[in-house]
Amino acid sequence: MGKSSGSKNKKKKDRVILPPQLPPELDDDEVVVSDEDLEFFGANDAHARALASLDRKSIDSYVTRVAHHVGDEVERLYEERERRRKAAEALRPKKDDDADLEVDRVDALPVKTLQGELVYNNAKKARFDDSSNGVETKSEDRGANAKQTLQRGERKSKSKSKKGDDKLQNDHAHTEAPNGKLQSKVLEEVKEELSAEELFEKKKAQLAEIGMSMLEDPEANIRSLNDMLHICNEKDQKVVKLGLMSLLAVFRDIIPSYRIRQLTDKELAVEVSKDVKKMRYYEYTLLRSYKAYLQKLISLEKQPTFHTLAVRCICTLLDTAPHFNFRESILASVVKNLSSPDDAVRKMCCETIKSLFIDEGKHRGEATIEAVRLIADHVKLNDCQLHPDSIEVFLSLRFDEDIGKDDSEEEKGKPKKNKRRQNQEVPKQLPVSDKKKAKQELISKAREEVDAELRAVSFTLDPKERRRIQKETLSSLFETYFRILKHSMHTNSRGKVINVSSDGSHPLLAPCLEGLGKFSHLIDLDFMGELVACLKKLSGYTDHYSEILHDNTLSVSERLQCCIVAFKVWRTNLEALNVDLQDFFVQLFNLILEYRPDRDRGEVLADALKTLLWEGKQQDMIRAAAFIKRLATFALSFGSAEAMAALITLKHLLQRNSKCRNMLENDSGGGSLSCLVAKYDPEAKDPYLSGALASVLWELSLLQKHYDSSVSSMASNILSMANLNPTQNPVPISNANPLEAYRDLSMEQELSKSANKVLQLKCKKMRRGKEFVALSPSVLQGSDCIANGDELKGKLQNHFAVLRGISENERLRAELNHTLSSINLYKEYKKQKKSAKTKSGKKKIVRA
Repeated sequence: MGKSSGSKNKKKKDRVILPPQLPPELDDDEVVVSDEDLEFFGANDAHARALASLDRKSIDSYVTRVAHHVGDEVERLYEERERRRKAAEALRPKKDDDADLEVDRVDALPVKTLQGELVYNNAKKARFDDSSNGVETKSEDRGANAKQTLQRGERKSKSKSKKGDDKLQNDHAHTEAPNGKLQSKVLEEVKEELSAEELFEKKKAQLAEIGMSMLEDPEANIRSLNDMLHICNEKDQKVVKLGLMSLLAVFRDIIPSYRIRQLTDKELAVEVSKDVKKMRYYEYTLLRSYKAYLQKLISLEKQPTFHTLAVRCICTLLDTAPHFNFRESILASVVKNLSSPDDAVRKMCCETIKSLFIDEGKHRGEATIEAVRLIADHVKLNDCQLHPDSIEVFLSLRFDEDIGKDDSEEEKGKPKKNKRRQNQEVPKQLPVSDKKKAKQELISKAREEVDAELRAVSFTLDPKERRRIQKETLSSLFETYFRILKHSMHTNSRGKVINVSSDGSHPLLAPCLEGLGKFSHLIDLDFMGELVACLKKLSGYTDHYSEILHDNTLSVSERLQCCIVAFKVWRTNLEALNVDLQDFFVQLFNLILEYRPDRDRGEVLADALKTLLWEGKQQDMIRAAAFIKRLATFALSFGSAEAMAALITLKHLLQRNSKCRNMLENDSGGGSLSCLVAKYDPEAKDPYLSGALASVLWELSLLQKHYDSSVSSMASNILSMANLNPTQNPVPISNANPLEAYRDLSMEQELSKSANKVLQLKCKKMRRGKEFVALSPSVLQGSDCIANGDELKGKLQNHFAVLRGISENERLRAELNHTLSSINLYKEYKKQKKSAKTKSGKKKIVRA
């Protein structure tokens, strides 16, 4: 018995007694204070002070504590109690009678309402035995629902309405919680976009305000450059781009027209006025901000998103202020991008360098020589494997005609004065004291310093200084050109041409040859012979006419340019250069047969005909006849522009060599002139061994029926020369040279192509029907045409590939039209459904 009573007492001690719920807190407006309460507190001030001095926190912690438990475990006990209560209610069978009711001593205490009524609370308790654990559990309910109903009834109507609204809002929030979770991501993205747009507009307004203040008074607001540079360090790319463009506009307007030099220690030690200090501070801040801006541009140039913008800003700064500080860094960045794969960036850099070469008044030619040296180093570093535009900018350089003259030659050219007058003009030098000598030396030094400062500030150069700069520029230019020529040709110990570059690519050779042709009159005579020999090897000439250089990977256009450059060099130095150019005529004679209009440049061929045959002196009769016959064959084989250039050259040669007009005779025996070769060889390598004088220009009769009216009229004009005397010439149709005729006719063809496109599209079906002719197998077998099997196979594959592409395109278009029609039907269905809903809603509203 003792043990059982002891176990019961221990269970009672371990029982957890929770504190009762506190009465609800009321607002100050809801508390009604009577006159008696006021009189009581007025008479007993000490009681009120005692109540006010109580520690509310300690009282709350004492009231809400749980016996024999730490404060951190209270929440766990509450949760365990609720769990047990729910489990007991679920397991207990429902009964109508309340015989099994037990009241806890804490919950049994009555509660007094504001109206003075006492309310007794009961708590249901259900005991059950847990068979698995053997532990007796009890469920308790304190009648919290009854308390809440009584307390709500005690409140006023205002508090009830507020509580009801809050409860409805809470219920609505709980029901909309899942939808809010689904829309949270969308709302966050919208907020981020709105915040980014607001930030962009804010930064935009800030940059505009700072820029306007800088343009109004740069000296007073020079510190604002730091704020603009700080904006360029933002994370938003739009803000950074806007900041860079704003800084560019500001620097373009406030950069001075002189170069800011660094002050020496002596100048810093000297005391100066306030205006000078202000100006020094302005220049120092401007230079520091300009340097930071350039560093920012160079760093952003490496990023693909800012590459184009950074290069545009750098090019604009170089074009606007090439005289200002840090020009070397800007030039290095621009030269590096001359061979950029991006067409827009490369075009910007090329235009900037060209404007730098043309307008030398801004920088007195100093930036020109720096740019030429940088390009030369860039070509050397990349082993001549750059874009042609990188050295094509050299064509914009300008040199004085008297750049090759020495100072001694100029002095010799000046008229000498009479010795007597010279002696008379020189005054007798009197002895001068030491003080006067020192004074004169000081005056001369001061004058030299002033002259040096004026030269540094002024943009006009001394003639000697200008000549020196141009000589250095020219030497760097020809150094680059000769390096490209040497790279394009490798020779062995025997001096024979082995190959032209391992990969066969010479991107810089064409602009190099064009530049040599333009500046050929400035080349030193010591290099003329070597240059001509190099050009002869590059053109592919060989002493054995029967051999062909198959290992020469230069194109026909590049070899023609070598011949053009050699003739220009020879003509500018006729007296000093003793070179036989017969080899270049032989090479041109062979290159005419190798020309292909879809592969080579017709403009280069027309220029070669103009340089070698049109502008040259009177040709040898045999050589002229060979070129006349080959040009007539060439005109019959290619387009109208090339044919026109060839016919103009042919006419010029016939006018210069009247004996060659016998080739216009159409007798059965051919030409009436005798020559070394009695029979014409159309594939001869040497014009002297072709036997062209024994042939007849029958090609002109066919060219009279050419589809181009200008070509047919020119052929008729040439044929009319057969009936004229050798001293007479036909009426000239055109005074243009071969190059001008080629350009004019090619431009007309381009203009006519765009006009004929519409007609070709309209008549396409009709032409197909008219041109199609069905041939029988017997006719095909009896034809003499012989076609290569591989070539025919390739053409048929291309033809049927086009047909398959057309059918596939039609199928895809049909599917696209079907999809678009279904989408349009679905949109109409949605519109009808929406209109029906609106109509039904309006009817319900009207009924209500």
